[in-house]
Amino acid sequence: MLVDTTSAPVNENPARPRWVGVGMPLLAGAAVAGGLALLHFRDPHAEGSYGFCPFYELTGLWCPGCGGLRGLHNLTDGRILDAVHSNILIVPLLLGFAVWWGSWLVRGWRGETIPRLPQVLPKKALWITLALLLIYTVVRNTPWGSWLAPV
Repeated sequence: MLVDTTSAPVNENPARPRWVGVGMPLLAGAAVAGGLALLHFRDPHAEGSYGFCPFYELTGLWCPGCGGLRGLHNLTDGRILDAVHSNILIVPLLLGFAVWWGSWLVRGWRGETIPRLPQVLPKKALWITLALLLIYTVVRNTPWGSWLAPV
């Protein structure tokens, strides 16, 4: 009997189901949706409702995230301008997160091999973002940048 050595090799790793690739992105999306639901129904405008900002308590300065919970709450109520008044970074950060999450979901659906939590930004962009956050923090804590302080 002759053995055919020209046949294609057997695929030992068959394609995984699509739901496996989207599992982590959907889990992350569900966690974010749960957090937004909590913010919608429990108003962070009431003092002490979510505790306190440790950075503000220790230094008396506004961190780049101060006003973020109030801004997210305002967005869940559909008040975009109030959200921007709470923290001007909330809308661009949310849009960036939505793009990142959507990319993660699509790549998982396509079956691409991705880490459990994909890299958000290239290193150079990450350093630029951190520098901008530092500048934003300094400016919002000066008298001429007081309009950036959370309302």
